[in-house]
Order: sequence, then C-alpha cells, then structure tokens
Amino acid sequence: MNLLEKLKNLIFLVKRSLKQHALSTMITVFSVALATGLTMAVFSIQHQTRGAFTGGRVGFDAVLGARGSQLQLVLNAVYQLETSPGNIPWALYEEVKKDPRVELAIPYAVGDNYFGYRIVGTTGDIFTRFEYQMGKHLEVMNGGRFFDPLQKEAVIGSFVAQKLGLKAGSTFKPYHGLFFDPSMQHEEVFQIVGVLKTTNTPSDRVIWIPIDDVYRMKGHVLRGTGKEYTAKQGVEIPDASKEVSAVMLKFHSPQAGFMLDQTINRQGKVATLAWPIGKVMAELFDKMGWVTKILTLVAYLVMLVAAGSILSSLYNTLNERRREFAILRSLGARRSTVFSAIVLEATAIAGMGSVVGYGVYLAIFSIAALVVRQQTGVVMDVIQFHPSLLSVPIGMTILGAVSGLVPAIKAYSTDVARNLDPLS
Repeated sequence: MNLLEKLKNLIFLVKRSLKQHALSTMITVFSVALATGLTMAVFSIQHQTRGAFTGGRVGFDAVLGARGSQLQLVLNAVYQLETSPGNIPWALYEEVKKDPRVELAIPYAVGDNYFGYRIVGTTGDIFTRFEYQMGKHLEVMNGGRFFDPLQKEAVIGSFVAQKLGLKAGSTFKPYHGLFFDPSMQHEEVFQIVGVLKTTNTPSDRVIWIPIDDVYRMKGHVLRGTGKEYTAKQGVEIPDASKEVSAVMLKFHSPQAGFMLDQTINRQGKVATLAWPIGKVMAELFDKMGWVTKILTLVAYLVMLVAAGSILSSLYNTLNERRREFAILRSLGARRSTVFSAIVLEATAIAGMGSVVGYGVYLAIFSIAALVVRQQTGVVMDVIQFHPSLLSVPIGMTILGAVSGLVPAIKAYSTDVARNLDPLS
C-alpha cells in the first residue's frame, strides 16, 4: 500500500468518526473557535489601540494647558475623555501664538456638552489652517459652512450628526458640564450650519462653536485677571479676562517642542506642555502593561482549555470505539494507522475550529471597534493584518494535534483479542 492510499484510508477513518460523533465534534469545534477568535482579537485589539493612541492622526504636536498632568491634558483636549485640569490666561495663548517656533496655535474652551458630546469653543483656524492629516483639512459636507463668530452657530462632527440625527439647520441648547445632566441646560440656542466630513479621528465626536460664545453663556464666569468677570451681551470681553482650557500646538520642528518643554515644564510654574502627544499616550499604555499581560495570559489559558476539550472529547469516545479498532487491527491495520487516525482527527477538529475562529474574531473585534469609536472617535480596522491572525490558528492546530497524543497512545495499545470478544 503506497503512501497516498494510506492517507486516503486515514482521511476516511477520520471523516467517519467525525460523522459518528457529530454533536461532540461540533461542541469541541466551537470551543476551539472561541479560543482562537478570542486570542486573535486580544492581540489585534491591543496592537491597534496602542498604535491609534500613540501614533494616530491627531494633527497636533503638543497641548498647552493648566499646571498638572500631561496625560490629563491630552485625554481632555485631544480625545475628550477627561475633565479639564483648569484654565490658563488668554495672554499665555497670545504669547505662544506669536512664538516664531510655533506654526499653529488654536485655543480650546470646554465645559459644556450636548447629550454627552463635548462642545468645544475655538477659532476659525481649526477649519482653515488645521490639518488632521498631511494635506487634509476639516471639511463641511452637503453645502454647509463654517460658523461665524458671535452668531451662536455650530459645526458638528459626522459621528455626532449620525448618533443624534442632527443636520445643517437643526438647533440645540447646550448643557453645562462635560457630562449630560438634563437639569443643567443653558438658555442659549445654537444653530447648526455645517456637518463635517468623516475624518475617523476624535474630531468626529465634537461640536464646535465660537470661543466667545462659550464665554457668554449664562453661568460662565471668567477669571483671567484673578477676579470674576461675567460677559455682557453687546460688550466686548477684555482679553485680560479671557481664559482657555487648552491650546493645541503645531511646531515648525521637533527642536521647538524640546525648547518649549524646557521653558514651560522645567522652568515655568504657570502651565504644562504635553509633548509629544504620542509619547504621553505611550506612557499610559506602559503603565497599563499589566492589564495587557493578564489578557494575554487569559487568552493562552483559553487555548489550553480548548486543547483539553479536544483531548477529553476523543478520550471519552475511545471505550465505544475499542471494538472498531480491534476489527481494523484484525483486518491488517497497523498500530501506527490507528495512532495516526486519532492524531489526525484531533488535528482536524482543531483546524476546523481555527477556521471558524476567524468568524469569532470578526465579531469580537467589530464590537470592540464600535465601543472604541463611540467613546473616543478613534477608528480601528478589522481587516488590518496582524501576525497573530496566522500564528494563533497554526498554533492552535498544532496544540490540538498534541492533545490527540494521549487518546492515540491508548488506541495504539488496544488489545485485539480481548476487544473482539463479543462479551467485551
């Protein structure tokens, strides 16, 4: 009997066994699919989230804000995930704006929301000069336009428009605070004059309004001079009284960031410069590294449990298959044939589970990507390749083959005479 015929016979035996034990096979395949899909998802999600937050498209080099945590500044101003650490005087914004090392400085004033979506007061530079990616500006779709200062107009991100059903011409009343509270609604009514094209950045989750309109909302008090100042309708606000929550900065060169870091963070006592943004976010992921290790360990343990389920499934069927193996042996089948059939069956179950695991991976990753986008505006790519998409299924298949060794050894040692006995 040549090698090809032996392989055909082995495949026949495996297919026959899988059909005979279809229910247990399907359950085992499903457990392997869950293990494989979960493990691939863990590695891919970890890789993409770190890449998105540490090297993603934010368009700025640094964030200037109140004295405090650099991480809090970045999370608040870039990703709208934190509260503001405080305000800095308008004069500081003007000073850094005029610095020859600074290419672009855009002020942000926050403190309000609309159904949980952050309202950011800023200047028109965010639409005309800011590039969220090289050569790409924020654009308004469907014939809309950017807001005019002091007109109580707003431009909203595409995600906000999609989730809240808003469009150009819609009106809304902001709510005080960064988190939605129905009792904190402002009296001012803003009209939406434009909806931004999708950028797949945190900007998609923002409602932009003129910065002076933030100052003039009822209940807002300015303390730029150290004394409280309440803006009055029709009266120009003195620059000395103005404050900003953060200033988004883009430098002419990396050296500019280094020098300003020395001046502001190490020598100054008024403000904090979060620079570079990617490094600040990388430190967050480094601090949370223990979470990554735990998730990885859990993924590996789930794979071991799946391998154990293959071993258990095959081992538990051996008693009812002893007579079958004995008959095969009496018809001339070698011990090695029986051994190979069991190992091949375990490999087949693990292989099928690994293939189905891609479906589990797509489901888990899609849900995770949806949550991340809703919370941060960061978009993850479900079809982006990661080495685990190959290594995990291959590893699971090999692990499945190894798990088949124990039942294979037991089948190998089947006593022909005793198991052919009708009473056995």
